[in-house]
Amino acid sequence: MVGSAAVADRTAATDGAPGAQLAGFTVGITAARRADDFAALLTRRGAEVVQAPAIRLIPLPDDVQLRQATARVISSPPDIVVATTAIGFRGWVEAADGWGQADELLGALRSARVAARGPKVTGAVRAAGLREDFSPESESSVELLEHLLGAGVSGCRIAVQLHGAATEWEPIVDVCSALRSAGAEVIEIPVYRWLPPEDPRAVDALLRTTIDGGLDALAFTSAPAVAAMLGRADDNGLLEPYLAALRGQVLVACVGAVTAAPLTRLGVETFQPSRARLGALARELAEALPARAVQVRAGGRELSIRRNCVVVDGAVREVTPAAMALLRELVRSPGRVVSRTDMLRALPGGSADTHAVDSAVARLRASLGDGQIVQTVFKRGYRLVTEQERR
Repeated sequence: MVGSAAVADRTAATDGAPGAQLAGFTVGITAARRADDFAALLTRRGAEVVQAPAIRLIPLPDDVQLRQATARVISSPPDIVVATTAIGFRGWVEAADGWGQADELLGALRSARVAARGPKVTGAVRAAGLREDFSPESESSVELLEHLLGAGVSGCRIAVQLHGAATEWEPIVDVCSALRSAGAEVIEIPVYRWLPPEDPRAVDALLRTTIDGGLDALAFTSAPAVAAMLGRADDNGLLEPYLAALRGQVLVACVGAVTAAPLTRLGVETFQPSRARLGALARELAEALPARAVQVRAGGRELSIRRNCVVVDGAVREVTPAAMALLRELVRSPGRVVSRTDMLRALPGGSADTHAVDSAVARLRASLGDGQIVQTVFKRGYRLVTEQERR
């Protein structure tokens, strides 16, 4: 919020202006990778962004297990390679390159059939000079596993690039176990691990903000981040109120169905863009959030009432907290007279002087840029002027 002196100075047209599409909305993001890029996409559209990386990615280029697994693949090339994440597959090749073994590794993989879990992984596979033989449209490990088992894997040597650790919130399909049970020899490739953030204070603050109703939307870009937030809420004894917030007032946005899966299992409704990309997710938020704002026509004007501002006929108008509280009270029943006493109760701060209402209404009118939207009803209170009354 800004003071009343600055209110009249900052207006922006929302129509065709990306910088105002998300004005007045607060979005929480939990991304670990490309968090700043995603935040920039949202702030460019006017959003206030609260960042709290829920996880941290620990690459393992010098890990003994990874080097040993890579040596096994080079010495005896696999029949099938399962690539589960783009960052993981790239990390494997980059680690091998750091050891001077990239050419040997890629040479060993060229003779294998490659199963890639989704388009981003496929892109990483192709960037390495390989071609995928199968990639499920659903980006689902279940569909990928069903395809492999359906084709028959008994006697096959299969390298599986792992993607972090499973938790009760993100029960990753145990592809390796299922393949072994079907008669395959499996080489596990542990490229990286997801770990909690070293300092959980930002995550804890985001949890509390979500529960307290301080967010309009919460965005997730990976299933491990979803699992980490759920786990932290559970550790803090806040799981039920956190889930209640996600099922209620907060718009939950996920980059794709795989990311959304842990929340879907818990009855949380989410939405995803048609393409699992950060840019697409930002664009979807820029359309979905304004559609959820309170829309009212008053005083011949179109008002979109958001958390931290009001859009009047397409122009962003910043409003002080007191004035916004009164506007929300008036919007409950456009045209109905709201007494000064009722409006006083709506004011933050617990003032006992009805003159505070008159002052806040004056600031509201100045902020909206039109003194005819809110009408004074002599000795009774105030009301929004409806369209019928303007005619």
